[in-house]
Amino acid sequence: MVKPLILVVEDNREIRLSAHFVLEDFGFEVADADSPAQAKLWLARQRPDVILLDMNFGLDTTSGEEGLAFLRWLQQQEWDIPVVAMTAWSNTALVVQAMQLGAGDFIEKPWNNQRLHQVIQQQLQLQQLNRNNRALSQRLEDPQPELVWQSAAMHQLMQQLASVAATDANLLLTGENGTGKSQLAHWLHLNSHRKSQAFISVNMGAIPESLFESEMFGHKKGAFTDAKEQRIGRFELAKGGSLFLDEIASVPVAQQAKLLRVLESGEFEMLGSSQTQQTDVRIISASNGDFDKLIEAGEFRRDLFYRLNTLEFRVPALRERPEDIAVLARFFVAKHGQRYRKPELRITASAVNTLEQYAWPGNVRELSHMMERAVLLTQTGELTANELQLPSSSVTSLHAVAAGEQSLPLITLEAAELQLIQQALNIAQGNKQKAADLLGITKSSLYRRLEKYGLPF
Repeated sequence: MVKPLILVVEDNREIRLSAHFVLEDFGFEVADADSPAQAKLWLARQRPDVILLDMNFGLDTTSGEEGLAFLRWLQQQEWDIPVVAMTAWSNTALVVQAMQLGAGDFIEKPWNNQRLHQVIQQQLQLQQLNRNNRALSQRLEDPQPELVWQSAAMHQLMQQLASVAATDANLLLTGENGTGKSQLAHWLHLNSHRKSQAFISVNMGAIPESLFESEMFGHKKGAFTDAKEQRIGRFELAKGGSLFLDEIASVPVAQQAKLLRVLESGEFEMLGSSQTQQTDVRIISASNGDFDKLIEAGEFRRDLFYRLNTLEFRVPALRERPEDIAVLARFFVAKHGQRYRKPELRITASAVNTLEQYAWPGNVRELSHMMERAVLLTQTGELTANELQLPSSSVTSLHAVAAGEQSLPLITLEAAELQLIQQALNIAQGNKQKAADLLGITKSSLYRRLEKYGLPF
């Protein structure tokens, strides 16, 4: 974990040295400046977690005007850095003015070491609470992970993930769309030492390239035309916690270098600011892409891939763990039945058998959607095979396929791809996202294929 950084702004060399010794003993990293002017130059390059500010410098020794002027300047920067003001003179009026200008607390010199430590810790805790509140206002709450399984394949995967959850190693989850990678990422966070901090999830494929820096690193007010207020980026929101980068393979090459720099150095700048910030996040990524092909085609940087996949785990498709179909189906029936006020619903054995014969191109996500639809439409207390509305042509025996009893007509790959796309669109009733999920590709990949084959958008 990164140590909190304290900037001491004090013109007395002995006091600065004393602050170094005391604060470092308490586990802080310390930097210093001998004047407000030097502090401004230092702040142009880096941001501390707390500023310990003397109120009197060369101008005089009692008025505190130089300290107050620095606080006014700091307010204008909108950096949200906690300030603890300090002076050798007991001056109630100066204390009030400093608080009005944004100082979080006040101590007198010579300080009591335990009191100094307590005040700084309180400011750090308040800063974290404020950051968490802002995080909540800028994102929707992520659902709790819904992990249900009984298959040997998932049991092995969960054992592997449990062995690394508590580490800070970057993890890459691969596998088809809809297999539950985002749920596993959240589970990893909740089983790490960062669980009390934020879990920030971002769909990298949904970020327009022009807004990439603003979304990931934040922007200052006025940084561009529509920047009407300061926005905190995902790296700052996730500070101390976990940052989940879903669909990481879809990041444009031009933006990959910016992401690589943060992963290598832990440093970034808010858009519109020249000030470097430090990040402390655990990166969990996910993708259904073939990285070997993407790297060979020049669409994904090899060095970024190596930064992301310190440990890589493949999440099995639902058809590879048919033992989980029945238990998942019953789980989703109970979940959606509770949501739609049909808590007594049950699924029949024949319906479960039908589900187990389906190939599930959309994996767990498709199963959840299908159960939700069936729960909504049923007029009885039971879900039967007929109410599942599975296309008869899509229900094939997985066991027969595995045994080589199922044969397919020999056609070209392009013809097969076109046929599958049309079939997925029919099943999804024209919904492009659902069709992409059924095919195990991203929505943008589906649109490229629609354009390729001249199909309507």
